[in-house]
Amino acid sequence: MDARGALIVADLGVVDYDAALAIQTAMLAARLDGTIGDTLLMMEHPHVFTLGRGADERFIVGNPPGVPIRRVSRGGQVTYHGPGQLIGYPILKLEGRARDVTKYLRGLEAAMIDALAKFGIEAARRDAMTGVWVGSRKIASIGVGIRRWTTWHGFALNVSTDLSFFDSIVPCGIEGCRMTSIRGLTNRAVSVREFAEAMRESFRRVFHYDEIVLAGAPQTGQAPQPMAGDG
Repeated sequence: MDARGALIVADLGVVDYDAALAIQTAMLAARLDGTIGDTLLMMEHPHVFTLGRGADERFIVGNPPGVPIRRVSRGGQVTYHGPGQLIGYPILKLEGRARDVTKYLRGLEAAMIDALAKFGIEAARRDAMTGVWVGSRKIASIGVGIRRWTTWHGFALNVSTDLSFFDSIVPCGIEGCRMTSIRGLTNRAVSVREFAEAMRESFRRVFHYDEIVLAGAPQTGQAPQPMAGDG
């Protein structure tokens, strides 16, 4: 695959899901207009359940107090987002040989598998399923949207997530699916920020970007601003 130049990466910290969706929507429009380059937004969300396009609400089997439910325009069934989980929203223009949805999904999986290996975790794919597993348990979920060959929505990987919230859903609509996390597998206090640093480099390598440009939080409708001294 041809090199893609620079990837802008913005670590936004903890962002409410609705606010993050508004940021994504603005960034998607800006990427479609060509006013920003390829960008990876990384963050955490407060507790929320999300349903993809056409997802079955019956897969929500419990409703913990204070956890909102959102239906959004991504693929996939129901999932949970919450503290201790790394969320990645790539806003990328797929061009040339990269215009292949399956290849894009496999690339997201490969980047997460590569990053997990840096923490001594041997993760893998499963045939005919999207996401990343460690043994019989799932550690990362993917649900993407693509508009005019530009991506949004993305992936969620459990770093130190409270996995009990997954008991209220059938994760990704897979009966019997059990979740795991980096903390659960390693008994190490890995922070979301620490894993994000490994993940952004794995993402750069798998998707063939020449460099990473770190950026501050974007204003709505504007590109993330590169931070002095970073590159």
